[in-house]
Amino acid sequence: MVQLEHLTAPVDAVVARMRALDAALPPRDGVAVFNRVYLAVTEEVDRRLDAGEFPDPRAATALDVRFAERYLSAVDAVAADHRPPACWRPLFQFRRHPGVRPLQFALAGINAHIGHDLALAVVDACHTLGCEPADLEDEFDRVGDLLVSLEERIREDLMPGPDLFQIADPLTHLLGSWSLERAREATWAAARALWVLRHCADVAEEFTERLDAAVGFAGRMLLTPLAD
Repeated sequence: MVQLEHLTAPVDAVVARMRALDAALPPRDGVAVFNRVYLAVTEEVDRRLDAGEFPDPRAATALDVRFAERYLSAVDAVAADHRPPACWRPLFQFRRHPGVRPLQFALAGINAHIGHDLALAVVDACHTLGCEPADLEDEFDRVGDLLVSLEERIREDLMPGPDLFQIADPLTHLLGSWSLERAREATWAAARALWVLRHCADVAEEFTERLDAAVGFAGRMLLTPLAD
């Protein structure tokens, strides 16, 4: 039991940080909307770690914490008047825009975090654990399955109403253009590529920059302001 508590302590610290953000941010703030979503994910990972549902809790903890640190670093950068990664800039720029709906904020944050941060977190965790990405594939898949199930719940909870089912509705079009499952598949490929490129610093840096920019572009599209 002591060993399990030691393993999950870093996750508990991440959860505490997100809860503090949730208490400090206005509910309608776009970052607050995403933070609530991500807090639910992290709390569920923490619960499953406590329940012993991960075959390798050390690997799951390392991946979860490195993943969360990427998001929290972006929050800290903005708080210090620094530029966050390109993938996060649209969410921070549009966080108070009255024409952007909560569902858009949630999915834009998921896009940034899955499309960019998760690939880098896999590499970070591999360095921490001294392993290869293939050794983390089970944990990656389990976290990904959890995100997919929560995304479905998020869409249900934050859907604005029956107009979403009209094919001509702009929000329907936006949501139909992005898929968490496809983003997750692309992320795993990106993580493996970055691991192979780890000894080619210049190429790895360029690859990361292009990934960051591409994910940021998708996020900007997801945050297109819509008329009421």
